[in-house]
Amino acid sequence: QVQLVESGGGLVQAGNSLRLSCAVSGDPLSKFAMGWFRQRPGEQRDVVAAISRNGGSTYYADSVKARFRIGRDITRNTVYLQMDDLKPEDTAVYSCAAHFAEFTTIITYTSTSDYEYWGQGTQVTVSP
Repeated sequence: QVQLVESGGGLVQAGNSLRLSCAVSGDPLSKFAMGWFRQRPGEQRDVVAAISRNGGSTYYADSVKARFRIGRDITRNTVYLQMDDLKPEDTAVYSCAAHFAEFTTIITYTSTSDYEYWGQGTQVTVSP
C-alpha cells in the first residue's frame, strides 16, 4: 500500500519561504514520477511542479517558475517543494501525488488523472 504524507505547510508573510515535504512509503520512490498540486477554494486542483521517475526532468507551472523548486531524496523516500518569494496568490492546499512510471523514466506528468496515489494535503497560507 503506497502512502504519501505531506508536511511543512503553514502561515507565512509574503516574500518568505516554505519547504514542503512528501514522505512516500510502501514502495521505493525510484519507481514513481511525482507531482505537487495545489487547490485554491472554489477552484480546480492544478499542477505546480513535477519530476520524472529518474529525477532528470522537471516541470513548473508558469506562475511559480523561478520561485519554486522540486527535488527529491531517494535515500529518504521523500520529495520536496521549496517555495521562495511566496505571494498571497500561492495560498492553497498543496498535495503531492505519485505515478507508477514502469516504462517512462524521463517523462513528467501534469494532469491529476495521471496519478494513482495522493497525499492528504497541507495548507499554505501567505499573508500580504
